[in-house]
Amino acid sequence: MKMLCVGGGPAGLYTAILAACADPTAEVEVRERTAPAATHGWGVVFGENLLDDLHRHDPEGGRLLREAATVWSRQVVRVGAAVPVHLGGRYGFSMGRARLLEILSARAEAVGVRIGWGTDASDLAALRSEADIVVAADGAGSRIRAAGAFDTSVTTGRNRFAWLGTDHPLAAFTFAFERTDAGWIWFHGYPSSGGTSTSIVECSPETWAGLGLDTLDTAAGLELLAGIFARHLDGRPLRLPPGRSGSPWQTFRHVRTSSWVDGNVVLVGDAAHTTHFAIGSGTTLAIQDAIRLAEARALFHDDPAGALAGYAAVRGREVDRIQLDAARSMAWFEGLPERLEEADPVRFGYDLLDRRGDHSESWRYGVHLATQVPGLRRVRQGMTRVRRTARAVRRGEPLVPT
Repeated sequence: MKMLCVGGGPAGLYTAILAACADPTAEVEVRERTAPAATHGWGVVFGENLLDDLHRHDPEGGRLLREAATVWSRQVVRVGAAVPVHLGGRYGFSMGRARLLEILSARAEAVGVRIGWGTDASDLAALRSEADIVVAADGAGSRIRAAGAFDTSVTTGRNRFAWLGTDHPLAAFTFAFERTDAGWIWFHGYPSSGGTSTSIVECSPETWAGLGLDTLDTAAGLELLAGIFARHLDGRPLRLPPGRSGSPWQTFRHVRTSSWVDGNVVLVGDAAHTTHFAIGSGTTLAIQDAIRLAEARALFHDDPAGALAGYAAVRGREVDRIQLDAARSMAWFEGLPERLEEADPVRFGYDLLDRRGDHSESWRYGVHLATQVPGLRRVRQGMTRVRRTARAVRRGEPLVPT
């Protein structure tokens, strides 16, 4: 059996890792058109559920990723100079995207996967004839998907955003909102690796144009943004991702696919679906796609076509629900200017927490108010730390002071 994964991101690499682990006699190859050190973005975030999945399916790889990850144990909402609003009970893990791919690449090669860096793989007919299974993991703009018979729709979000970084180490996952003469602008920020932090800046198209970000050159635009967010960045500059040049501004592309399989070609990761960055699920979904595909292949071990069909049916339903949540989150941020005008920061912080409609019970707002009291917040943080420790113990992780 030969599996060929097109795309060397988390989805393609982890699909290859699990295939090689399941059948050491299989020929498993990853082809990535960029060089090994080339990647986009700054950091990625993930939660306990992904670590649990990694531990169950590839304990060694899971251990390596956990050791390289940073834990952030607080979430705060900062509206201008107002007192920060705390979102209690929230924590997660983050790391630099380049470091993530480095670990996955090394793990793939350790289990026998061949990786072809700088290798173009866009001829779908040739790929079909070369491998038993072709895994399209080549991102939201997938050329493999475009060449095949997949039922895919792509819609574009309204807001402008830029995936930036800073050498200011944020102590918490931070939502920061600033009012300018052109309107509101904000960032989602979290610690990455090596003392850096990711800062995803977002605003309406009107604010973007009003600030001149549509015409300023990149250096001037970054300088302007660093000045707007100076109080949150300790006066540090904002930077493009390593190796990136040109304008960083994008509009989000919401990719939704109804048919994930075309013959012996199957979609995983952003090639099949995207979720708005505000819910931080891209890396998790990519790796969980790989896991679901491995599970389907184990269940239908003598029926490759049935395995691909089973994967698409199960995973498609799971992702549909998450994409609906992500679409609600995106819409909430697109309506932010109206919400922020004259908003009470504490109430606004709770509305941000409930932007997907999953915190509507009245008692939750009472807990949110209690979380703003320092003593009660420390109690809640202690409870969260106990919960995190219990999950780590179940995975067999060594206990370290936090």
